[in-house]
Amino acid sequence: MIKSVFHVNINVTDFDRSLEFYRMLGFRIVLNIGEGPNPGNDKGLNIPNSVGRAALLALSDDPRATRIDLIEWKQPTTEGKPYPHLYHTGINRIALFTKNLDEEYARLKAAGVQMVSEPVEMSAGRKAGARFFCFKDPDGTYLELIEPFNK
Repeated sequence: MIKSVFHVNINVTDFDRSLEFYRMLGFRIVLNIGEGPNPGNDKGLNIPNSVGRAALLALSDDPRATRIDLIEWKQPTTEGKPYPHLYHTGINRIALFTKNLDEEYARLKAAGVQMVSEPVEMSAGRKAGARFFCFKDPDGTYLELIEPFNK
C-alpha cells in the first residue's frame, strides 16, 4: 500500500549553490549522503558506474515529511536543460505550502531569486482558493509557494 510521497529528486549542476538556495527557502539536511559511487544507484537507477553528491533535505523534523533528494551527478555529469515552460509534460514544478505569502515573495525577490509571477489568487469554487507565485531555482527548476484559504 502506497502511503505518502517520500522524496522528489532534483538534479542540479552545482550542489553547493543549490544547497545554499534550498537552505534559504528553509530546507535543512536530514541526511548527507555525501559524494562517491553508489552501487545501489548503478542498479536501481540504471546508471552504470555512477558517482554523485547528494543530500536529503526537509522543511521539518517530521519523519514523514516529504524530502528533496538534491543530487549533482559527477559521473555521468548532470546534463540537459530544465523545462522551458510550465505546461511541459511531466513533473515540472514543486509546490510548497507557506504562510505570509507576500513576505516570502518580497524576501525571495530581494535575494535575487528569478520570479515567474507575482502573487496571484485562484479560486477553487465558492468555498476555497489560494494565493501563489512561481519562481525558479538556480538551475531553472520551477517552484511554487502557495497559501490556501477558505472563503
